[in-house]
This record gives sequence, structure tokens and C-alpha cells, in this order.
Amino acid sequence: MNFFPWLTIVVVFPISAGSLIFLFPHRGNKVIRWYTILICLMNLLITTHAFCYHFQLDDPLIQLTENYKWIQFFDFYWRFGIDGLSIGPILLTGFITTLATLAAQPVTRESRLFHFLMLAMYSGQIGSFSSQDILLFFIMWELELIPVYLLLSMWGGKKRLYSATKFILYTAGSSIFLLMGVLGIGLYGSNEPILNFETSANQSYPVALEIIFYIGFLIAFAVKSPIIPLHTWLPDTHGEAHYSTCMLLAGILLKMGAYGLVRINMELLPHAHSLFSPWLILLGAIQIIYAASTSLGQRNLKKRIAYSSVSHMGFIIIGICSISDMGLNGAILQIISHGFIGAALFFLAGTSYDRIRLYYLDEMGGMAIPMPKIFTVFSILSMASLALPGMSGFVAELIVFFGIITSQKYLLMTKILITFVMAIGMILTPIYSLSMLRQMFYGYKFFNKPNSFFFDSGPRELFISISILIPVIGIGIYPDFIFSLSVDKVEAILSNFL
Repeated sequence: MNFFPWLTIVVVFPISAGSLIFLFPHRGNKVIRWYTILICLMNLLITTHAFCYHFQLDDPLIQLTENYKWIQFFDFYWRFGIDGLSIGPILLTGFITTLATLAAQPVTRESRLFHFLMLAMYSGQIGSFSSQDILLFFIMWELELIPVYLLLSMWGGKKRLYSATKFILYTAGSSIFLLMGVLGIGLYGSNEPILNFETSANQSYPVALEIIFYIGFLIAFAVKSPIIPLHTWLPDTHGEAHYSTCMLLAGILLKMGAYGLVRINMELLPHAHSLFSPWLILLGAIQIIYAASTSLGQRNLKKRIAYSSVSHMGFIIIGICSISDMGLNGAILQIISHGFIGAALFFLAGTSYDRIRLYYLDEMGGMAIPMPKIFTVFSILSMASLALPGMSGFVAELIVFFGIITSQKYLLMTKILITFVMAIGMILTPIYSLSMLRQMFYGYKFFNKPNSFFFDSGPRELFISISILIPVIGIGIYPDFIFSLSVDKVEAILSNFL
């Protein structure tokens, strides 16, 4: 038992230190930016320290627990704790947020508010990954919404108000279902509300009620980690947001939905999950193909990348619903891997937009000659996105394949069908990835604009790209690092299904 409140510090520190930004002078853009990066770095270091020295890998139970009575008469606790499932997303959050604040250098308008919102998002994300109280999970989930809405509606593109309104309607509408599920689980079967994850995990419900709860949570998480047909906010949002916001959206926000599916739908409602998972697997397979073929038809570069990330989330759904050891491990690995790759692709799309002020692919071309460094990094990361062996995407998708094939739950014919459909998706991915590269970088369409001096990527941008590239290749070569975190926890979750 460790009495130092590591997780409380990690959750509260960014937003409280971020609120000091408003004391800074209005014109000090550089100071504000470096202050924010410093906060993110310190938080990342605190997190890594807590994980390295105070966390036992072989223990599937909740660790680093903190339990403070918060609201007296309502039995509401400030309850944090982590296990193998939430370590990966928390470290990913710290890493991507630090790089996204570094990427936000071009933002000069209202920069104090911008950086404060980035830090508030950071707190909400880590809070929802590490909370052990269902109501606290919901509060953190909501805390995360407001900053995204403001970041969208203030620093977005031309249609920013439309996409921000669409985003808030979808996500706030879905969190009504989340709240209903949370209250239902908390108030079932007792006069005192039971909001603790560990006691709720041992609770058993009547099947009809469990199915109702499951549908409520499923709608909430299906909007967040977009599952077709609730995905339509995502391309608009990603197409309009500033690219540092896009890095946070693609890297972390989408992963919160998948995390919620595992943490609540699988752990707390296992019977309903085994009923729903065949249909969800079907949906995931359709999603992989649908999003990949839609991505091929997008003219806007960021929308094309957004649809590609919808397609990759299909693998996560299939892994979660295969109810097998390998499948769930592969889904967790895909969560981490796509967090890196999606953020990097959006960052590169944004930097190339900073150079040429174009988002439409048919107006681009021939960018490889003036900007060789951007071209190289973009090519490598597109290869990672289409699951090139040696990159993290390949390992994750391969293990999800193995998971669905070795799953004991489905008939052989179903498994063959699903694997076939997934394989078609794997064929469609290189098509849109490589055609995106071809339209942007190859060809003879030089820019005939006046004063068109295109400088290549500077040291800051190169640093961000390479520091995302290193973990992608590292996980691809040695994926055991992620598996060692999650493998015991996965066995503990799956023991409910046997």
C-alpha cells in the first residue's frame, strides 16, 4: 500500500497549474507556451516515476489506490487507482499531450486560453482513465468535453462552428445514456448508492436489466470511439480542428471510448457482453471496410485521415468482442499503437497545411522536391498506418486476427467470414494511404503561386515526428512491453466469461 497520492497529483496538477496561466501578461506567447510544455513534461515524469517505482506488473488488482470521502451524505468518493489496462492509455495521454502543446506553436490568438484548455483536457483524460468510481468516471468524461468544444469553435477552420456544435450534440447527447447507466448500476439493489468499480464488478443483475445497462453504455462509448453509424461527427471535427487539437482527438479521445467498452461493458456486464459481441464483431468488420472505402473518396486530407482512424477502430472493436486472450491483448495494443500513428498523421497533415495553405488533395502535388524531410516522415508513418511489418500497427492487427481465429466462442464458418472481411479491409488500407501520398508528394504540379518559398520541416517539427516514430517502431519490434502491462489484467477480465 502506497500512501503518497500519486494519481491525485497527476490529475489535479495540470488543471491547477494551468489556471495560473491567466496571471501571465497577455503578450507573452513564448512564456505561456514553454510554461505549458513544462507542466506537461513534469506531469509525464511524475507519472513515469509512479509507474516505474510503485507499480507491480504481475499484480492484476487495482494499485496506487486512493480513497477519500468527497460528498458526505451521498457516499461519493474521490477514488483513483490503476491496473494493467489503464497504464498504457495514461502514458499515451502524457506523451501525446506534451507533443501537442509543442506542436501548437503557430497558435498566437488568445494563447493563454488555448493552453489552459489543453491542460484541462489533460486532467480530464487522465482522470477518466484512472478513476475507480463510476460517477467520478462520468464527471471526468464530461470535464473533457468543454475544452474540446472551445478549442474547436475558437481555433478551427472555416466551418468550425458547425462542426463544434455537431460534436457537442453527439457527445453530450451520448453522455445522457452514460449517466443513466451509471445511476442505474449505482442504485441497483440497495438504498445506498454503490459507485465503486470493484464492488460493481461482483454484482450480478437480471439479464434484461443488464442488457438495458449495456445498451446505454454502448451508445455512449460508440459515439466516443466512433462505431458506425454514430461516427459522423468525427470527420467534420477532425477536418476543422487545429492540428494540435486533432492530435489529442485522434490520439486520446477516441481511445477513451474503447477503454470504456473494456472497463465497464466487459468487466461489469459480462453476460450482456457475450450476448452482444457477435453483433458488434459484425459491425466492426463492416466498419473496417466502410470507413476504408469512404476514406478513398475524400478530397480533404484531414478527412481522409479521420476516416482511416475510424477504420482502425474497427480492429479494436473486433478484438474486444472476440472474448479471447489474444484478441483483447491485440485490442489494447491497437489502442496504444493507433494513438501514436493517428496523432502523428494529423500533425504532419497540419504542418504541410502550414506550408502550402491547402487541404484538398487534388490541388496538391510535387511536394516531395521542396520538402524532402516532411515527405520522408509522412511516408514512413503512412506505412505504419497501413500495418507494415516492423511497425506497431502490424503487430496489433495480426494479434487481433489471431484472437478472432483462436476464439472459442464462435463457429468456424463465422470466424472464416470475419477474417475474410478483415483481410479485405487490410487490402483497402494501402490503397487510400498510398493514393494520399501519391496525390500530395509525387507528380509535376509545382505551385505557381507568387512568393512560394517552401521551407522544409524545422527542428521542432522533426523532433515531434521522430519522437512519435520511435515508439511506433519500438512497439513493432518488441510488442512484449505493452503485453507485459496488460496480460494479467486481461486474464482477470476474461475469467468472468468462462
